[in-house]
Amino acid sequence: MSMQEEWNTITAAMKETNSTRFYERCLAIRLHLEGRTFTEIASILGRTYQTISTYWKAYQEDGLAGLELDHAPGGPKKLTDEQERKLADTIKNKRPADVGFEARFTWTLKTIAMWIKREFGETFTERGVSKMLERLGFSYTKATYTLTRASAEEQEHFREETLPELKEQLKSGEIQHLLFEDESMIRAYLALQYNWFLKGQQRKIPTYGRHEGAKLFAAIHYETGYVTHREEEQQDAAAFQRFLVDILTKYPEGKIVVVLDNSRVFFASEKCLNLLPKMPRPLAR
Repeated sequence: MSMQEEWNTITAAMKETNSTRFYERCLAIRLHLEGRTFTEIASILGRTYQTISTYWKAYQEDGLAGLELDHAPGGPKKLTDEQERKLADTIKNKRPADVGFEARFTWTLKTIAMWIKREFGETFTERGVSKMLERLGFSYTKATYTLTRASAEEQEHFREETLPELKEQLKSGEIQHLLFEDESMIRAYLALQYNWFLKGQQRKIPTYGRHEGAKLFAAIHYETGYVTHREEEQQDAAAFQRFLVDILTKYPEGKIVVVLDNSRVFFASEKCLNLLPKMPRPLAR
């Protein structure tokens, strides 16, 4: 295609478009075809030299299609690929406090910009940091708590084997009451803040349930849905044993199976079950 044909094609595209940004990009290309320098075009359009250079590069590679962008292209990347990898690795595996930002535990855009300036000497706006992180595969979300002693294998075994067996025993009359127990605390946790994480790799905050707060025990009956509950000041073996007495009082007849999780309090209580008041029948764990 000759230069005149290119000029005619671009001019026609400018007449047909309703997009002011596309019109501007076409105008930049037409002015350059007419002999204007990138510096002159930047002055005419109120853009930077790098922006006009980017328009021209996109046009050279893809023609008019290269100018049909959802957003205005920026200048060249400020960080090298190696620097971007170091940035991603730091955000993924470390906290701000780990790299010299005292008393800061959450990666905010401002903190990341400060880290980039300190490490690489490059200045970024918060919006610029946000766009770069999204390009690197990060998303802005909250951390979440995870149980430190949870076992995926044991959970799978319970779902696939233990629970079906318990249901069958309940159906056959071998056991009369199937209860699912859990405990909870109204904890004095600090609120989890939003942070930058790799997509699909939300950060987990280990928690052991040792914070101050109200302690609650509860057990739901599998067949009736009835909930037996008890509030305690401490979540310990003695408190759990008192809760077991509540269960025995609620269900004075028949064999009981109580499904528990992996909390330490239950293992401590197991050693002391003989201290429970004598009831008409044993409690099955």
